[in-house]
Amino acid sequence: MAYLALYRKYRPKTFDEVIGQNHITTSLKNQIANDQISHAYLFCGTRGTGKTSVAKIFAKAINCEHPVNGSPCGKCKTCISLNDPSNLDILEIDAASNNRVDEIRDLREKVKYQPVNGKYKVYIIDEVHMLTDSAFNALLKTLEEPPKHVVFILATTEVQKLPATILSRCLRFDFKLVGLNELEKQLKYIFDDSGIKYDDASVSLIARLGEGSVRDTLSVADMCVAYCNKNLKYEDVVNAVGATDRFVLANLCDSILNKDVKNLLTQIDDILKTGKNVVQLCKDLCSYFRDLAVCKTCNNAKDILKYPENIMDKLQNQANNCNIQTILQSLKSLSFLDNEFRYAVNPRLVFEIAVLNLCSDSANNEVLPS
Repeated sequence: MAYLALYRKYRPKTFDEVIGQNHITTSLKNQIANDQISHAYLFCGTRGTGKTSVAKIFAKAINCEHPVNGSPCGKCKTCISLNDPSNLDILEIDAASNNRVDEIRDLREKVKYQPVNGKYKVYIIDEVHMLTDSAFNALLKTLEEPPKHVVFILATTEVQKLPATILSRCLRFDFKLVGLNELEKQLKYIFDDSGIKYDDASVSLIARLGEGSVRDTLSVADMCVAYCNKNLKYEDVVNAVGATDRFVLANLCDSILNKDVKNLLTQIDDILKTGKNVVQLCKDLCSYFRDLAVCKTCNNAKDILKYPENIMDKLQNQANNCNIQTILQSLKSLSFLDNEFRYAVNPRLVFEIAVLNLCSDSANNEVLPS
């Protein structure tokens, strides 16, 4: 059988397998248990947080003959038929490529037909914010008063683009970013189930790189597993994702704190010669100063950052030898560069000016104007 990406292989099939969205799954399970199914739902939130997965689970659950704790049993005749991608009762529509009014008029004509196997015919419209204004207008009346056998589930990452008339006709659920601890727990479960060796530091790094998105986290994990040949180590994960080594960042930070301009520019040149992207280097350095702030202000910094012992020792020593004001000034200056990079002809020059400013900041204890 062809290889399946981790995010596809471990896509949740029941509400209990969905992580980080208990406020949504609990509400949906209660609706199913009490037979209070709404006619239209709006799932909004960041990419990779489970909107489409929950929509598919819900669509099967409301049609299941014997739901288990609100989730589809996966064994009854209806569940088996709905697992077939060619079934006609759960229709997934990509609004990004079917955004014209003609497609919505065609949908409006088809909703009158009864479901083939289950109780409900479910329309999952993904990236619904991509519909044109005329398409939204064509959808309005059907969305407000669809036939009793039809349920609409609209999914979007940009809810602010939806007309108020659409929002008022839907039961809205906001998907939140998944916490670091939940992502780490899920990664360990998947690695154990797949026979992949790992250490805690590498799992923590992969979870942080996912930035709250389950799909992004598993995509990063897939890349790291391929690079490390199913034996994940922190150093190998750093190389796999193209991140800057923490000790290299520590040396940059030392040069900034010590106002060693000559050594600082030499280090930047050496790093960029290896092929590192200057924008990513800036983000990594900003992240490093954030870690310094955690070490400076938190007694449980080790539990928060979850780095290997040697990296934590280096961070703690640097944090002890500088003041919090210097760290905050560095964070402020580096974080502002994100917008400047978008329009910069020479991003390296922008970055070097910023870090040279930081050397002056350390001396003058004030942020110089850019």
